Amino acid sequence: MKIESATSIDVTLVRKLLQPRCVDGHKGTFGHVCLIAGSHGMMGAALLSAEAALRSGVGKLTAHIPEQDAFIFQVKLPEALLHFDENSPTRFATPCFSNIFDSFVIGPGIGTEYETSLALKTQMKLLLEAECPPQKNTRLVLDADALNLLAADYQLFSLLPKDTILTPHIGEMQRICAALEMPSESEEQLQASALKIAYELHLNIVLKNSQTHIFTSNGQIYKNGLPKNSGMATAGSGDVLSGIIGGLLAQGYAPHEACVLGVFLHSMAGRHAAQHLGEHSMLASDIIVHLPDSFQTIH
Repeated sequence: MKIESATSIDVTLVRKLLQPRCVDGHKGTFGHVCLIAGSHGMMGAALLSAEAALRSGVGKLTAHIPEQDAFIFQVKLPEALLHFDENSPTRFATPCFSNIFDSFVIGPGIGTEYETSLALKTQMKLLLEAECPPQKNTRLVLDADALNLLAADYQLFSLLPKDTILTPHIGEMQRICAALEMPSESEEQLQASALKIAYELHLNIVLKNSQTHIFTSNGQIYKNGLPKNSGMATAGSGDVLSGIIGGLLAQGYAPHEACVLGVFLHSMAGRHAAQHLGEHSMLASDIIVHLPDSFQTIH
């Protein structure tokens, strides 16, 4: 499939994807996300991703974080359950695995220290082994520093469960391409490489840019059909998107559906935020505030 023939993500498309809420449901009905995020001095990324996941409609969220920074979570986001890293008070150093989780989001703010790299490798091995024999598909989103660690050790690609979602921005995608010795000098090369990687490694890649593209494991391409919005170019915006997608995965959306719906909700929320605040003054947290408006747009 050519990039030019990508399917545009618009209201008509996402209305077909949005699942009705069960009126008799409870918090267990709507899924449980495990978010592995944060390090000392980088807890904002973890908080943004966590709150975005909860705003996506998921029933429960457990944040696997450094214990030293637990207070900020308990004060800012009392709805989150907390699970503390056993081997480090300041960073991700201990894998977190349980079959109670419906999806995993790994990466926002975890840093790239050596012990974090080892923990990520062990974490991915645990998730991959959980699929053999498959009891349920491992639903995994890798973002931010998890992508940088992936690019630093190409052998980690062999540990990715099928249909894993990667959410790189342009710079992160260039590093991934360099690790796999694929061209990335131009935007066209970068997109072609993303398409090939997604198809050959059976992944889903959300390539974040002024016009985000999604490359699915079966070779489909989607592009964000909403107008470009410079207000989205703000620190933490990507953390919000990974949280939304992880929350949708936990609710039972297929990986490509979670990507498409997540990109639309994220972009539409940014559009609402820009209308209220202007593009100059937007923060990533403003995108989360306007997620309810995004859902109302679809309804």
